[in-house]
Amino acid sequence: MKKKKPDHILFILTLVLVIVGFAIFASAALGQVGKDSASFATIALKQLAILLGGLMIMLGIANLPYKPLKKWSPFLFAGGLILTAAVFIPGLGFMYNGATRWLNLGFLTIQPAEILKLTFIIFLAAWASARKEKIKNLPEGLAPFILFLSLVIIIMFFQKDTGTLMVMVSGAIGIFIAAGGRIAHLFILGLVGMIAFGGLIIVRPHVRDRLVTFFNPSHDEQGSSYQINQSLIAIGSGGIVGRGFGQSIQKFNFLPEPIGDSIFAVASEEFGLIGSSILILLFLAFALYGYLLANKEKDVFGRLLIVGLITLISSQAFINIGAMLGLLPLTGVPLPFVSHGGTALLFALIEVGIILSISRHHSAKV
Repeated sequence: MKKKKPDHILFILTLVLVIVGFAIFASAALGQVGKDSASFATIALKQLAILLGGLMIMLGIANLPYKPLKKWSPFLFAGGLILTAAVFIPGLGFMYNGATRWLNLGFLTIQPAEILKLTFIIFLAAWASARKEKIKNLPEGLAPFILFLSLVIIIMFFQKDTGTLMVMVSGAIGIFIAAGGRIAHLFILGLVGMIAFGGLIIVRPHVRDRLVTFFNPSHDEQGSSYQINQSLIAIGSGGIVGRGFGQSIQKFNFLPEPIGDSIFAVASEEFGLIGSSILILLFLAFALYGYLLANKEKDVFGRLLIVGLITLISSQAFINIGAMLGLLPLTGVPLPFVSHGGTALLFALIEVGIILSISRHHSAKV
């Protein structure tokens, strides 16, 4: 195994996304001040502190060996499940916007689903790398894969976090395909998923409302369709070159969560088609280059782990952007490296740190 410096291109792409993201966040934060009278300096400095701390942690992880993660993966995954389930313990978990997704530890709050996302992908990469050709068999490949996925689906169902679940499923499928899983098995998985989604629509009215909104954005414009309509107004009013940095109108009392999942709409209004396209291209370059790194990696566990982590980050980005453009139903997931969200932002940088660690302890294909 050749030991070298962490991959500088992926590091630069991440750093550019972080810098661009903070600039967009700082502008969007002005809209949040107008909503809840919070101090702009408090909001901006908190985000900056998380970014700087996350970057330092990312670089620290990049210089650590990644292979021990394979040995510890079952325990990490079990810990992720336990922490995520702990939100339902009275006094520990608390509800926000009708969903119980956060743990209150007194000195800080965390969203343990972000921990579960990472530990689930590490576990799946370790499991799939040990299966080898058995991944193509129904009893030794697809069956346990569905079992592991079901554990995550059940716990996320009770948290009412469909968006994060979609991201985790995307990462899991990415690993399954990269490990050599059969396409026919994916059709079976897709059929099971469609049946499960049909049941979800029945028992979760808000999911049904979002689906109706997706197909008919003019439905209930002051209710379930409000966010997508305000987002499209912001994106459309940006035109080709945008209103200019800091000049968004929609972030003031129109867009829900301007520093959260609506932040792409703020960026589009201020920087227009050109600026928003550059942001999309940055995420596309991040994804494609990440997969290129995976393709060059000889160690199976390392390769599958890169695929899973890159898919986590990039699928979340494109799910968020697609929802703001009306191309996908609204999910509420943040835009990686850009949106507010301490746990989500920190773990996105930790995930990049693991990829950089794999690139440093690189086993090149021959």
